[in-house]
Amino acid sequence: MIKSTIKGVGFYVPDNVVTNDDLAKLMTTNDEWITERTGIKERRHRKNRNDAQETTAYLAFKASEKAIHNAGLTSKDIDFIVFATLSPDYYFPGSGVLLQDMLGCDTIGALDVRNQCSGFVYSMSVANAFIKSGTYKNILVVGAEVHSFGLDFSDEGRGVSVIFGDGAGAVVLSASEDENSGDILAVNMHSEGKYADELCTQFPGSKFGWSDRMRKEPENVTNKEVYPIMNGNFVFKHAVTRFPETMMEALNKAGKTVEDLDMFIPHQANLRIAQFVQDKFGLPNEKVFNNIQKYGNTTAASIPIALSEAIEQGKIKRGDLVLLSAFGSGFTWGSVLFEY
Repeated sequence: MIKSTIKGVGFYVPDNVVTNDDLAKLMTTNDEWITERTGIKERRHRKNRNDAQETTAYLAFKASEKAIHNAGLTSKDIDFIVFATLSPDYYFPGSGVLLQDMLGCDTIGALDVRNQCSGFVYSMSVANAFIKSGTYKNILVVGAEVHSFGLDFSDEGRGVSVIFGDGAGAVVLSASEDENSGDILAVNMHSEGKYADELCTQFPGSKFGWSDRMRKEPENVTNKEVYPIMNGNFVFKHAVTRFPETMMEALNKAGKTVEDLDMFIPHQANLRIAQFVQDKFGLPNEKVFNNIQKYGNTTAASIPIALSEAIEQGKIKRGDLVLLSAFGSGFTWGSVLFEY
């Protein structure tokens, strides 16, 4: 039987550290306010928000180089790319093809996934299906974001802008028939589109008639239409409901229990959400990995960055049972349960 084994991981974040005190110079906020509501102390932003070089695809390239090297492979061994992002270099084409070119891969397929905070979980689910069907042998799964170029750093946008950071994480998922290798044991994906407006960016969506408005009356286009908007309390309420559901669905499907888990890595949306879920399941601190405190919410990149760090720090070892779960815009949510 073909297994889907995580063969290599890697992550990359820009060098530029942006603290809560730094943001307080741009808007009416402070370290205590941000920390209390989100758990975030700092995040990474590319140095120049208009930098044409340090793009989403470039961050993905740096993370992917590490993951491929960690897997003991070269770019020529990769036969498919799944790239999750909400902040692509271009409106189209997607960033997957840009990454294929940067890595010097052969003319392999590159699929872009637009599921925001759940993007990496969705991407792993897709890659797992390709591997187990025998279609591909080594799939590069990437989550990458450059949020800093598209945030409203004013008092009006502070509820969203203090949360997000830039970064990328990558995983090489490979086919294996070794009985001792790890495997993806269960996946699930869900959505509830009726809540799309609760966490979204309207621009440049086809629904809103941007072409005529930007040409005829650009002065009447508001910040809320151009920048991300979020109904924070509403999102929190749904997240703490859907997280436990998707977690238990994955565990039940694989015939596992919460007690069997060696590590739980939630999407790094808000430390308060992660702590709520941890308390609900009675998970000890050593079985939950959070790094939102230093990177903020990097959306599709948050889980692969956290997974890479946890492995790098020796907190996940071969044979461990690991659960990845996410909830976000869409609304979308899902989980991946695997033996590393």
